[in-house]
Amino acid sequence: MGIFDKFKSGFKKSASAFTSGLRDIVIKKEIDDKTLDKIEEYLIQSDVGIIAAAEIKEIISDSKIDPKKDIAEEINTILKEYIVSLMKPLENDNFFKKKDKINATLVSGVNGVGKTTTIGKISKILKANGNKVMLAASDTFRAAAIEQLENWANKVEVDITKSSQGADPASVAYKAIEEAINNNFNQVLIDTAGRLQNKKNLMEEYKKIANVTKKIDPEAPHDVILVLDATSGQNVINQVEEFNKIIPITGLVMTKLDGTAKGGILLAVAKKYKLPIIALGLGEKEDDLQIFEAKKFAEAFTQIN
Repeated sequence: MGIFDKFKSGFKKSASAFTSGLRDIVIKKEIDDKTLDKIEEYLIQSDVGIIAAAEIKEIISDSKIDPKKDIAEEINTILKEYIVSLMKPLENDNFFKKKDKINATLVSGVNGVGKTTTIGKISKILKANGNKVMLAASDTFRAAAIEQLENWANKVEVDITKSSQGADPASVAYKAIEEAINNNFNQVLIDTAGRLQNKKNLMEEYKKIANVTKKIDPEAPHDVILVLDATSGQNVINQVEEFNKIIPITGLVMTKLDGTAKGGILLAVAKKYKLPIIALGLGEKEDDLQIFEAKKFAEAFTQIN
């Protein structure tokens, strides 16, 4: 299955709900003010966000739509073009390319977003691109988290640095980077404990991990990836806000896009924060993490069939 096929398959639920909803609204041969208001309201309900919805409404209003054509398809085309213009600058496939020197990536997110699974999938892509990958099991609060990361390391055949449950998370991250430097690894992915963004003590622990990595490399962490769960809807906006305050985020991964009918939340995040989007999770298999491409996303999100 090619990348577009995977995008289409993963977004089937969102696309089907979205396009059918638009078609229910656009039943006339012309777009009047009442219809425009309904479209804007529908976009907001689809988690596209207030700002993006207002901009799309304005673009539709200013467009000369031929009444002889399928109005819903014309609006879909407008939406597709809007998504590409908004999200094309946020592509960052450079993250996955082979690095000439050590690149330590801190991976964060609240409980249940699929963070550890995402690290495993990222590792596979990095390795395929010629990187030598080390995982750091810095989620030491749960023995199951260490075991899960170790299972992924074995599955995709990369190395792992771990310690016992209850060990200092920052010390595990430090040890992993140290081992990576000594053994010519160029990628270190640091798994951190899932934490609620409003728990100050946990967020301070997260900040400590980043600070400790700087002791071995002043530029570390070189990347800070926040994993988001699409099924959380508007709550992800607050997550980005709070995590970004602690350590500036360099990239986003959104998971579970195959399990929600409201994939529009990615537009809202893109519009508000303009942060690079590294990849999208579109399933449970190890190959179901797709490097983000704005055009593929736009085409899959607005697919008619």
